[in-house]
Amino acid sequence: MRIRQRVALLTVAVLLGAAGCSQEAEAPESTAVAATTGCASSGELTMWERSGGNKDMVDMLVAAWNAKNPDCKVALTYIPHTEMVGKIAQGIASGQVPDLMGMDLIYAPQFEKAGQLVDLTDRLTGWPELTTASKGHMTVATFEDRLYGVPLYADVSALFYNKDLFTKAGLDPAKPPTSLPELRAYADKITALGGDVKGYYLPGNCAGCNIFTVGPLMWASGAKIEAAGPGDEPLVGDGVKQVLQFERDMVKAGNVHDGDRTENGETFHLQFGSGKVGMMGTGNFNITLARQQNPSMQFGITLLPGMTPNSSASFIGGDLVVVPKGSKRVNDAVNFMKFLLSDDVQVEVYAKALNLTTRADMVDNKYFKEEPLVQDVAKALTVGRTPYTLTFFEQINSPQGPWLKMLQRAYYTDDNLDTVIADAKKEMSDIAAKS
Repeated sequence: MRIRQRVALLTVAVLLGAAGCSQEAEAPESTAVAATTGCASSGELTMWERSGGNKDMVDMLVAAWNAKNPDCKVALTYIPHTEMVGKIAQGIASGQVPDLMGMDLIYAPQFEKAGQLVDLTDRLTGWPELTTASKGHMTVATFEDRLYGVPLYADVSALFYNKDLFTKAGLDPAKPPTSLPELRAYADKITALGGDVKGYYLPGNCAGCNIFTVGPLMWASGAKIEAAGPGDEPLVGDGVKQVLQFERDMVKAGNVHDGDRTENGETFHLQFGSGKVGMMGTGNFNITLARQQNPSMQFGITLLPGMTPNSSASFIGGDLVVVPKGSKRVNDAVNFMKFLLSDDVQVEVYAKALNLTTRADMVDNKYFKEEPLVQDVAKALTVGRTPYTLTFFEQINSPQGPWLKMLQRAYYTDDNLDTVIADAKKEMSDIAAKS
């Protein structure tokens, strides 16, 4: 436990640097063969995936592969998402790596730059499936024109709202908020219903949840968040302060549950389905989850708004599947990627489960045509973005990083917001300067 705590305090750059220094000669890779959707050899494949992501989707994908390939089943291990970066870096350094792994796409550029992932360019070049693969995923899977992975699953953020609570509060369930001032007014009315119902949800101790759901509120309000690299200014635009003030006011008005303050991401995906939250920024994965949790609840999905009416934005996230240096089953790992991108898996696994397909040409399928909510959430792809920086973890996702510190001071203290933003801006700039 002490080791894990120390690792959590280190930066990704330090971890990757240590991995690079201590790694011995790279293990020999198998001879490349033409990729298929089946086994290249026999024996169990090991795979790591982070917790707190789209676990149900990954479980279904692995189950589908295992059913088709009983001679080389994937043994899947989930790593707590707050420990994943350190776990990967430690594994690479010690040579104890899985054959393949899911990786939060936002970290990929750092691992690619550090040379800790297998370069798959020559194996993947020419695949027709990649011409329509999620552009956000493929952007961060590429470093200096070399390719290191393919999409595992795609998540986009949007505003989910509980139509039942809208009706009880006297709101029109066919008219979700189109601006933050409107969202605030709606939340006040829903909270006024009393009991354990609140109008809004705000994850107070989860940096990743906030960049996924609060970050788009800033983008939609014209702000810029992270520094792309040395000399690039972060936290630019009036939208940063406006959104921080909006969230502070939501907390002070009692529009969020007290327990939201401790949310570190582990139960984030379960909150909307409780039926006790009027509106919540979350991801497409919550469609199926909410229905499983609360089958009778009626809900809708709209885009995350900014300060002005009809402004909107979204975070395009999710995971890549990559191969860590040291994997001895590269051919089978690549075949697993081929399997994920196949027409049959795109439709009969991703779409059937009402998750976004990772290929744009697979969106027009029989399952999505029967589900308006998926069509609504897919609109986020048109306004979404995926940040690209080599210090995303240090600036944004770290539990000790400046992004979460800024948010928590804004949400739960009366500190001057200009000072709060200036402090975070300096720390983020200092981090980017070292990249």
